[in-house]
This record gives sequence, structure tokens and C-alpha cells, in this order.
Amino acid sequence: MAKPKLSVRSHLWLMADDESLVGPGRIELLETIAETGSIRQAALRMGMSYRAAWNAVDAMNKRTGKVLVTRLAGGRAGGGAVVTEAGLKLIKAFRASEKRHAAYLLKLNARLAELIG
Repeated sequence: MAKPKLSVRSHLWLMADDESLVGPGRIELLETIAETGSIRQAALRMGMSYRAAWNAVDAMNKRTGKVLVTRLAGGRAGGGAVVTEAGLKLIKAFRASEKRHAAYLLKLNARLAELIG
């Protein structure tokens, strides 16, 4: 009988008090909004509804107490959205934390392998 390889897995979420603020999906949404300049285009690209994308943005704005994404008025140019400096800082902080988290998991799994043999 083959011995299974044990490992530790974990997902990173940033919290605002006891409420989830961002994880990989919401960060991807912010990055895609920054790239496309549009909540609607970001939602389409990610395979989600505009409503779900807007609800996620609204929740993040409320939970941080900062505007992370601001909508631009429509009209001839069709409006759009901009990820604010606070939103860009959040993306950067999450991505940096994600790298440290992954490095820690590698160390933890190596230690687990040593302990179990």
C-alpha cells in the first residue's frame, strides 16, 4: 500500500475586522478593472455578471472605508471605471502577502515532511 504524501494547503484572504475583504478572485477583479477601465468588461472577461462584480466592488469599498474603484460618468465615451491609488495599494499588498504566504507554506511542508518522514 502506497504511503500518501501529506501536505498543508491554505488560501490567503485579507480581512476587514471579521469580514472578508479580498482573496484571489477579488484581487483579480480589481486588476482586470484596472486593465480594462471597465467593471462590465472585467466582469465579462472573468465570466461573472456585472451585478456580481459591482457588488464585490461595493463590498470592498465599504469594508475598507475607502474608494477602491470609482465609476466614471457615461455619455459619449461610455463611462468606465478607475482603480484608485488605494485600490492599487491593496492589490500590491495582497500580491506581496501572497508571495510570503506561498514561501511560508513551502517551509511548512518541508518541515512536515521531516517530522513525518
